[in-house]
Amino acid sequence: MDEAIAAGRQTTLPAALAEPTAPVRRSWIALLFLVNIGLWLAIYAPIQVLLPEQVQALHDHITNSSNVVPSGTDAVLLSVVMGVGAIAGLIANPVVGALSDRTTSPRGRRHPWTLGCAVIAAAGILVVAAAPAIPVMALGWFIAELGLGGMLATLTAALPDRVPVGQRGAIGALIGISQMLGTVLGALLVTVIITRMASGYVACAIIVVGFAAAFTLRTTDEPLPAEYKPDHPVSTALRRLWVSPRAYPDFAWGWATHFLVNLGNDLGTLYLLYFLSRSAHYHDPQTGLLILMALYAVALLAAGSVLGTLSDRSGKRKPFVIGSAVIMALAAVILAASPTWHFALVAAPLLGAGFGTYWSAGPALLTQVLPAAVDRGKDVGLINMAYNLPLVVAPLAAGVVLGLMNSYPALFALAGIVTIMAAWTVSRVRSVS
Repeated sequence: MDEAIAAGRQTTLPAALAEPTAPVRRSWIALLFLVNIGLWLAIYAPIQVLLPEQVQALHDHITNSSNVVPSGTDAVLLSVVMGVGAIAGLIANPVVGALSDRTTSPRGRRHPWTLGCAVIAAAGILVVAAAPAIPVMALGWFIAELGLGGMLATLTAALPDRVPVGQRGAIGALIGISQMLGTVLGALLVTVIITRMASGYVACAIIVVGFAAAFTLRTTDEPLPAEYKPDHPVSTALRRLWVSPRAYPDFAWGWATHFLVNLGNDLGTLYLLYFLSRSAHYHDPQTGLLILMALYAVALLAAGSVLGTLSDRSGKRKPFVIGSAVIMALAAVILAASPTWHFALVAAPLLGAGFGTYWSAGPALLTQVLPAAVDRGKDVGLINMAYNLPLVVAPLAAGVVLGLMNSYPALFALAGIVTIMAAWTVSRVRSVS
């Protein structure tokens, strides 16, 4: 009941709501790392490779010849499919997070939702794999992103639920590394290991469910006592979705920073396959994408693994986030000034280093500005909207820039502008140094 929740804030909190103090074990970290790799692989293998190829194949089939398709049309269609899916993620993140906050299952608050959402995601991916037309693709990707967005909410909540503040920089960096590895391994999986499009989708579905099962069945999740369950859990959860920027300004500024950094990264990476083919005119775009993502990955890994620990030791977060924004903006400026293969080889590791630097401190900063322990799942779900919303905004912006202007330099310039804005928004956070 709401009265019990209010009372719980004033007395001793149950383990599920208490601020964690004991360092988490390596086995738990490893399984969290694994399930996050599965999540990001299921998101980015389709977004970077499978969805663009399928959109082009379906559109070419309808028109009988890609030569009669206006330049940029398939990029616009891809933007529609990805935008529809991102809307689902926007819905799922705060709703699943809020519902998990009030879940009193013996298996814990988060684990039942993590596994259930993985199954939903797999079902949506399989619908996309069998889609005979663009509208069915969009429906399948909407279902997939509902599940993936719900998983993202519950897995992100593990950071404030289980990890003490002094470990959050290092583990936040590992989560960022898992995103990179999921992206790179996903691209490798569906371009080198599995070359059939439908089989690539099936592999993504199996991996996301398998890794979620490994995490939820082999780790514990503190259950919420039954007295904390409200009389009407759904309506109660939905009523509590709003967080006032006036009452919690640091949460609002942190949210804006997360949105801008992710938007800059998405604008810089989501259309690399088309960029290599149509602007850089690289002879083998798929191989070129793998090379660029490998450089991005190595730089992200190096920056995240070193700077995450340094962020924890220093106790500072904002200087790392500001530095990340500057580095990412520099990468975008390089590609905007010279959108060629050789300069892409320079920009890719810079972008990776910048994004890795962000993940070394950004997630830790965000968990330190959460309004209330009882609403952690909902609040990190709202923060994750700042990850999903760029997947709506970036395709819309790219659809305008590429559909009307057909200009990749303009797209990369936009990425640089929004990223450098993040340096200003994080400077407005007052409660975290």
